[in-house]
Amino acid sequence: MSKPQILIADDQADVRQALALLLKDSGYEVTTAASPAEVLSVLRQSLPDLILLDLNYQRDTTSGAEGLALLREIRRLDSELPIIILTGWATVELAVEAMRLGAQDFLEKPWENARVRSLVANHLALASTRAQLRRLVGVQQTADADEGLVFRSKAMTEVMSVAERVAGSEIPVLLTGESGTGKGMLARWIHQHSARKMGPFVSVNLGGLAETLFESELFGHVKGAFTDARSDRDGRFEIARGGTLFLDEISNITPPQQARLLHVLEEGRFERVGDTVPRAAEVRVIAATNTDIQTAIRGGHFREDLYFRLNTVEIALPPLRVRRDDIALLAGHYLARYAREQGRPALDLVPAARRALDEYDWPGNVRELAHVMQRAVLLAKGEEVQAADLRLAGGETTERLDNLTLEQAERYVIRRALESCGGDVETAALRLGVSRSALYRRIEKLRE
Repeated sequence: MSKPQILIADDQADVRQALALLLKDSGYEVTTAASPAEVLSVLRQSLPDLILLDLNYQRDTTSGAEGLALLREIRRLDSELPIIILTGWATVELAVEAMRLGAQDFLEKPWENARVRSLVANHLALASTRAQLRRLVGVQQTADADEGLVFRSKAMTEVMSVAERVAGSEIPVLLTGESGTGKGMLARWIHQHSARKMGPFVSVNLGGLAETLFESELFGHVKGAFTDARSDRDGRFEIARGGTLFLDEISNITPPQQARLLHVLEEGRFERVGDTVPRAAEVRVIAATNTDIQTAIRGGHFREDLYFRLNTVEIALPPLRVRRDDIALLAGHYLARYAREQGRPALDLVPAARRALDEYDWPGNVRELAHVMQRAVLLAKGEEVQAADLRLAGGETTERLDNLTLEQAERYVIRRALESCGGDVETAALRLGVSRSALYRRIEKLRE
């Protein structure tokens, strides 16, 4: 295992030499720099694991302005690099300001050797733990990257051909298609087949995000930024650093949120809520929508410039009803998976069940098919799945809709969907072919 790399930045040669000897003796590799220019030169070649940074240099002996400017520049290069400020007893105020700008800790001169060793070891350990947590997020969310991407249809073959060509690039991708067609699964697949596959894959459902939490969720916040901000918090852009950020239901965000997101994507940096320190937005963005975004643009509901920023390549996922060659294949895939999970032996679909699956219209697409097969595994008796075990909705209604108004018909259809799903809004949304947030909005509107 390679030794941790420490950079010591101080204009006093005796300080650099003393700290270098101490840290080398503690098992670290050490590089030194005597000026801000030297520091930036070192960083442009390779990033260390930690920096001990003085704020006062010969041209700026007491104000710390040059050191603070250097700290800002380091933070632009890397928003996570652990930085410990070196400060004299009379310049603790500078250290406090440096902490506000993103330094992790400070060390007063003259120092105690044990204190130096402890600070360096602790912050290296924290950085390592944080990196491991970020990787675990990525592993957890990419473990099933190929889940559901089972196909033999021409429509999906064409989709995957495009996905293979764009996966290795850094370009933004926009995934379109109805709810449940597998946009999230395809986003994970693209990530796992990209140069960022060892980084995290982080997903955020913008449609289910309260407007007041948008900036905090995406960009993070600092302690005290608002009433409930009791500590600093990383946003999704920081958690996804070095990996892929999947922005689902992108068309549901408001115009002010669209403007904020566009600014971050264009500038490549952001600030936490309540902070002024810029942080690098070092992520690949994949976005998705289940709505006709061109209609939203024409209606003034979605910014065309943000659309162009997001869709260097657009991939449209086909609904399951137009890729019927995949239905039996997917059904078998999910049947085997859920039987395994339930500890049951392999199950077979009887011919009548196969016909029912093929004749059903699948408004909830692949996601609904997965739920149906999970339910069938629970309901099936013996080693065969009967058509009745699928519990697919029939084509007949118990009421005639001929004389209903559009509002009455919508209320009826929503009520029937909720009843058939036992009040489960997410499953009802799948059956109706809309997002959960869209169904909530329709329900609220009908209650008015």
